[in-house]
Amino acid sequence: MLGILAGQRFAATLTGDASLRRRPMRRVTEPLRAMGAEITEEGGGDSLPLAIRGGRLRSLAYTTPVASAQIKSALLLAGLTGHVGVTIREPYRSRDHTERLLVHLGVGLHERNGAIVLEPSSPSNLPSFRLAVPGDASSAAFLLAAAVLAEGGELLVENVGVNPTRTGFLVVLERMGAHVERVNLRDEGGEPVADLVARPAALSGTEVTAAEVPTLVDEVPILAVLASRAQGETVFRDVGELRVKESNRLELIAANLRAVGVEAEARGNDLHVCGAARPPRGPVATARDHRLAMAFAVLGTTPGAAVRLSERASVAISYPRFFSDLRRIGEGGGGRGKRDG
Repeated sequence: MLGILAGQRFAATLTGDASLRRRPMRRVTEPLRAMGAEITEEGGGDSLPLAIRGGRLRSLAYTTPVASAQIKSALLLAGLTGHVGVTIREPYRSRDHTERLLVHLGVGLHERNGAIVLEPSSPSNLPSFRLAVPGDASSAAFLLAAAVLAEGGELLVENVGVNPTRTGFLVVLERMGAHVERVNLRDEGGEPVADLVARPAALSGTEVTAAEVPTLVDEVPILAVLASRAQGETVFRDVGELRVKESNRLELIAANLRAVGVEAEARGNDLHVCGAARPPRGPVATARDHRLAMAFAVLGTTPGAAVRLSERASVAISYPRFFSDLRRIGEGGGGRGKRDG
C-alpha cells in the first residue's frame, strides 16, 4: 500500500493492529523516500502509523537489506504507479507473486544480471483482468503437517499455489522423510497450482540453510513443530527475521517447545530443535500470533499430547476455519481426507 500511495498526489495515513505497529517500516520507507515520496513517522521511531504524500517520483536502483517480498513489491508498485523505472537486487530470492502477476498482465518487467528490472511505463500498460487466486501455501502447510504427524490416512488439499518461491516447506519436508505428492499441476494467472497429497511419515532432523529461509519464512513455526517429532536435531540458519513478525517468533518458538517438553534454543539468529519421543504436554503462549497458535495446535494432535494454547482467536487473521478443518481431518481416521485450498 505504501508503494501504491507513493505514486499518488494526495495525503494518506496508514496504521494497523498491535502486531503490525510492532513491525519495522524504515526498510520500506527509506527507498520510497529516495524515490521522492514524503513520509512522516507519526508515532516516532520505526513503525506505524505513517503519513505519506506521494507525487512525482524518480527512478531507483536499490539493494534490499533483507530478502523481503513486501519491500520488493512496495518498490515495484511505486514504480508502476509513478511511471518510473526500478531496479532491485536482493541478498536471496524472495517470493515473486508480484513479478509474476505484472508479467502476466504485460508489464515491462524482467531479470537482468540477477536484478529485477521494471521499465518505465504508462497507465495504459496495465489492463483490466480476471484472476483465480490459488489457495495459500502457508495455510495449507499446517494441514499437511497434521497429516504427516497422523497415525494413518491420507489428506488431499486442492487448489494450492506451488510457486517455487513459496514451497521451501515442501523441499524441507522431503528431506525430513515426508513426501508430499503434487497432482493436477496447472498454471493460473502466471502461478503454478496443484493438488497436494500428504501421508504419515517418520521424520529425521535436517539443516535449513539461510538461502532457503525466504522460501519458507512463514512456515518456520510449523517446521519447528515437525522437527520436535523428528529423530535427531534440526537447525534453522539465519532466521533472525522472525523476531520482527507478529511476535518475536524466534524466541517464542523455542520457549514454547521447551514448555511442552522439547529441547529447543535460539542461538543468535539460529534455531535449534531436538526431536523428542514423549508426548508434548504443557502451556503455549501464542502472543496472539496466528502462526504460533496454528503450529502448536497441530502439535496437539499427536497421540498423548496435552497442549494448552493461551488463546485461539488470533487464528482468524489468516484462517478462520482452521480449527474446524483440523478437527475434520482428524475425524477422517484411516480414510482419505479432502480440503479445498
